[in-house]
Amino acid sequence: MAITFLMDGKEITAEDGQTLLEAARENGINIPTICFHEATTANALCRICVVEVEGQRVLQPACVVKAGAGMKVQTRSERVTRTRRTILEMLASTMDLSDAPEILTMMETYGADASRFPDAQRRASEVKDDNPMYVRDYSKCLLCWRCVQVCAADAQYTFAINFDGRGYETQIGTFFDRTIPETTCVLCGQCVGVCPTGALKVKREYLLEQGMTPDQISVLNTGRKRRK
Repeated sequence: MAITFLMDGKEITAEDGQTLLEAARENGINIPTICFHEATTANALCRICVVEVEGQRVLQPACVVKAGAGMKVQTRSERVTRTRRTILEMLASTMDLSDAPEILTMMETYGADASRFPDAQRRASEVKDDNPMYVRDYSKCLLCWRCVQVCAADAQYTFAINFDGRGYETQIGTFFDRTIPETTCVLCGQCVGVCPTGALKVKREYLLEQGMTPDQISVLNTGRKRRK
């Protein structure tokens, strides 16, 4: 059953059960997202996709809120814009976004200035290089949950990684902080594919960025295979 509602003053037709984000995309209206990914279950963690719905006290996450007949939705109101800008500034002040070009573009679009939070504690983590396929740099992790989801019931059913720690100390990790080879990981690479910030990166790409040449990487990989 089709329903109609207003989004940014434009009459939108959507299927019953569609989210505001799905309806917006089908009608050429851009709502930014970070934690949302087509391959994973929407979880409304990052809140960058919030919109203003008439009659609702708080802003609503478009990735999970269903479109309703007669709704009046604003995706670019002053309140929405200010909220998105603040979220981006808080992210940029606490973590390394150097490998997150889409988020950096959002910051430019919304005029986000990370210097507004000079005393924010930055996330720090040593690069974990413990398997032949990818490295983990959790100083770049924004806890979007995408990697956990594809490793679990959304795709792979491997359950090799999950949330670890509490509060500000929360990060993505393995059970009992095991190395990747000691977990149920099958090195499928799906977690790397959905990571939006470079916290998970293919090892070859990482080594090239560290200054190694393709020949040096080949020699390194050959040596590892022989040791096995």
